[in-house]
Amino acid sequence: MTTPPGLLYYSSKGMPKISAKNQITLPVSALDEVGLRPGEHVTIEPAGDGELRIRRASLSFDDAFGALTGAYPPGYLDQLDAEDAER
Repeated sequence: MTTPPGLLYYSSKGMPKISAKNQITLPVSALDEVGLRPGEHVTIEPAGDGELRIRRASLSFDDAFGALTGAYPPGYLDQLDAEDAER
């Protein structure tokens, strides 16, 4: 059996399938090919014609800002903004 053009992984016997929990096991060879490693965050988006695109997630400003929740006492950042406005 020949691999269709453009596919990283194809096998009629071992082809990944969607489980009852909507999970898919991705072939290690495909992940290695694109440099994705265990534990990395990814985004999955429709790419048209029944295709999905999986990409390494990029950290947005909003994501990073949310990481600071609870790092400062309530009102502290507002206090800093007020002090900055006075300058």
